[in-house]
Amino acid sequence: MPSHHVSTQDLLSQLQIRLGYAFRDRALLQQAITHRSFSADHNERLEFLGDSVLNLAVAHLLYTQLSELPEGDLSRVRANLVKQDTLQALALQMQLPDVLRLGEGELKSGGRKRPSILADALEAVIGAVYLDGGYAAAQGLVERMLKGVEIQPQMQAAAKDPKTELQEWLQARKLALPQYVVMATTGAAHRQTFEVACEVRELRQSQRGIGPSRRAAEQAAAAALLDILKTSHA
Repeated sequence: MPSHHVSTQDLLSQLQIRLGYAFRDRALLQQAITHRSFSADHNERLEFLGDSVLNLAVAHLLYTQLSELPEGDLSRVRANLVKQDTLQALALQMQLPDVLRLGEGELKSGGRKRPSILADALEAVIGAVYLDGGYAAAQGLVERMLKGVEIQPQMQAAAKDPKTELQEWLQARKLALPQYVVMATTGAAHRQTFEVACEVRELRQSQRGIGPSRRAAEQAAAAALLDILKTSHA
């Protein structure tokens, strides 16, 4: 836990040292570490942006490092690197729990340690670096963060989550990737429930999933859709 004597500016300065990046616009970094339970100027839009930047940066890294690996295997390795568990571990390395700005209810319910909040905040920080310094700066940050993570082709053998499995099922049939859309968000800021639709337009199939985070709801929706597809396209 951060000391009460340490100012927000000091915490932001220390975080920038850990990131290896100095912000021109510090307000972006402050927004990136702000959860929706804390204020209206929260990090969800930055997280949306950072998610795409992270995927591109990891794809770029794997394309370079694993030059012999075919596309399907690259997708699987990337899924391992951008999944919630990996992002949570990286957020802990960056000591993000110390700087997170959370509302009272979220703080009391253990929000600083919640994997989905940490993963989302890390993506938001990546999005903030992208806006502040451009793609090369964000890519540099992602590569520095992944320095200690062993990237091997064998990662493809790890247990697949439903989103990865659905992606591979569709790719094997030369079909477009699914679309995930948040349909509803309910509950207080620290106890939210997300409802997400997962749609495969070419097959005219759509299923919904519910979970305590957007990621969890996406996985539930992907799992439900996979069940339908495996049954109807056995």
